[in-house]
Amino acid sequence: MINVANVRAVRAGFGVRTLKATRTFIRRKPLGAIGGGIIIFMILIAVFAPFVTAHDPLLMDFTGDLETPSLNHPMGTDTWGRDVWSRIAYGARISLYVGLLSVLTGSVGGALIGLFSAYYGGRVDSVIQRIMDSLMSIPTLILALTIMAALGQSLNNVVVAVAIPQIPRANRVVRSQALSVKESEFALAARSIGASDVRIVLQHIAPQCVAPWLIIATAALGTAIIAETSLSFLGLGVPPPDPSWGSMLTGRVRNYYAVAPWLAIWPGVSISLAVYGFNLFGDALRDVLDPRLRGT
Repeated sequence: MINVANVRAVRAGFGVRTLKATRTFIRRKPLGAIGGGIIIFMILIAVFAPFVTAHDPLLMDFTGDLETPSLNHPMGTDTWGRDVWSRIAYGARISLYVGLLSVLTGSVGGALIGLFSAYYGGRVDSVIQRIMDSLMSIPTLILALTIMAALGQSLNNVVVAVAIPQIPRANRVVRSQALSVKESEFALAARSIGASDVRIVLQHIAPQCVAPWLIIATAALGTAIIAETSLSFLGLGVPPPDPSWGSMLTGRVRNYYAVAPWLAIWPGVSISLAVYGFNLFGDALRDVLDPRLRGT
């Protein structure tokens, strides 16, 4: 029978350790804490978008187009009379959805490929790494544009287009770590007692590769958001009228920057802050998790 008191004690202890670790992180890495704060703020805006906006982001009002920022429209309106603040808030949902899902999919897939490539080695490793080299030789945006041109415009296709360039980068990082771990004593001991290859890779080698994988995944989030907004800016991202930070900077909007600068300022600031936050947090996370940098 489960002891409720023990469960509560474990939860309380976990909460205390988490709070202590958070305070230590903020004290040692203030810039990383700022980045984390930006990320949390962005997530809150995306989750509570219906509650922090007063207008439908898709509602057009041709009698109120290009209104300057006011109490009713804090960031003004666009050329179709749509509230810019509402489109920024709902656009955060798309950026987070594409960024998180594409990085998770691409980095997990790349990590698994790197683990098994390092474990089996030989010809298997050579063939896989040549494929990874080919993917890495193509610039991220060019590869994403090619994929979108082949698949067509849709939100999930954007995720696929942004995820595939993440695979070789995660593969390289995890593979290099797995190459050293697979010859360790615990991995050799597991092999000697007849453990299957899948069990050795996933249960004994993979946990030792979590830290570098987490670092590369966090750092890739900023790149993923840039890729998504770039695709939308070029007209190959999320199809209209869904709000996207990149699409808010393109089309007929560009003809009105001189008379309505807020049309460029607010989407640009949002993209910059999101990428800046993820980069700051990723750098701090690398310093904390990398044993060679923990003393810095």
